[in-house]
Amino acid sequence: MIGIDELDVKGRRVFVRADLNVPLDGETITDDGRIRASVPTIRKLLERGARVVVGAHLGRPKGTPTPKYSLAPVSRRLAELLGEDVAFAADVVGESARSTVEALQDGQVALLENLRFEPGEESKDDAVRGEFADRLAALAELYVGDGFGAVHRKHASVYDVPKRLPHAAGDLILAEVEVLRRLTEDPARPYVVVLGGAKVSDKLGVIANLLTKVDRLLVGGGMAYTFLKAQGHEVGASLLQEDQLDTVRGFLNDAAARGVELVLPVDVLAATHFAADAPHDVVDATAIPADRQGLDIGPRTRELFAAKLADARTVFWNGPMGVFEFDAFSGGTRAVAEALIGSAAFTVVGGGDSAAAVRRLGLPEDRFSHISTGGGASLEYLEGKTLPGLAALEE
Repeated sequence: MIGIDELDVKGRRVFVRADLNVPLDGETITDDGRIRASVPTIRKLLERGARVVVGAHLGRPKGTPTPKYSLAPVSRRLAELLGEDVAFAADVVGESARSTVEALQDGQVALLENLRFEPGEESKDDAVRGEFADRLAALAELYVGDGFGAVHRKHASVYDVPKRLPHAAGDLILAEVEVLRRLTEDPARPYVVVLGGAKVSDKLGVIANLLTKVDRLLVGGGMAYTFLKAQGHEVGASLLQEDQLDTVRGFLNDAAARGVELVLPVDVLAATHFAADAPHDVVDATAIPADRQGLDIGPRTRELFAAKLADARTVFWNGPMGVFEFDAFSGGTRAVAEALIGSAAFTVVGGGDSAAAVRRLGLPEDRFSHISTGGGASLEYLEGKTLPGLAALEE
């Protein structure tokens, strides 16, 4: 992949595929991390005299213009962060997009409406996707891929448009790939991975691949209860994927055979029901009452996980340890994050809910070596998959 420094952008229209998929409460952005991560590449192009056309998606409108998924609030926040006016097109490839782009002068930026308002963006039909890609490509002369959170998708703006225009990777994608290569090719050891989140099924491939690379795997969050059940323990009403028990038993056996230390919770916060104010107690992870559900790792587990991270030289963390959105059940996630902050290791937060938790808990982002902007993309890279958006940029 070449970077944007190798492109002659002055006076030229540059389509930047960014990842601006931020959470909204009405029209209020509740976490602008992805917008802030996109600013450096956009600003660099503007300073070099490019006419920047930004494309991005928000939510899942499924090919239909849907007001609640409009990028208008994102456009306003992007303008604030850039300190520049951002022209906003009311459509994606229609008359508003064309006239907005044509009006750009050197060093100016426009944002198109949500790419997923067009059915061609996500179409599985190559011809349909290609036709939309042709219309997008017609808006620009050069392409810059900078939306790392979308590179694992074979979508028109990610995969097909760079095949139609001279292209380069933005600084964000180059930084993400450099970090992931460091995790996969020659990590400093001990190499410890912390996995959480709700479902084992979301991480099957990455667990299988990581067991061939890591020294230690710490498992928390909702997925831990399937591991505990696979060991024969009662998990009460906790989140459980019965259909994954055999697969998880295979992971446990594989870890043992490879000498990988697989560490599970030893205690949990067991609540009467799923609610922010639910009554709860600390119980042994091997004896969760039948009428209780685990919503966070307990205090002994927090100490255990911190101890298992203390000597690490490389750490990758993906997935919260509990329901961090509820204050009463955020302590486990905070404990893991603080252990990483206090570590001398190369620490990578793998995007998604983990990155959201860091910001929601008010933790200093600059104390981690890297916070990824793409949870799913990071996991698929670590799984060893070919990511369509990166493959297109490498051509």
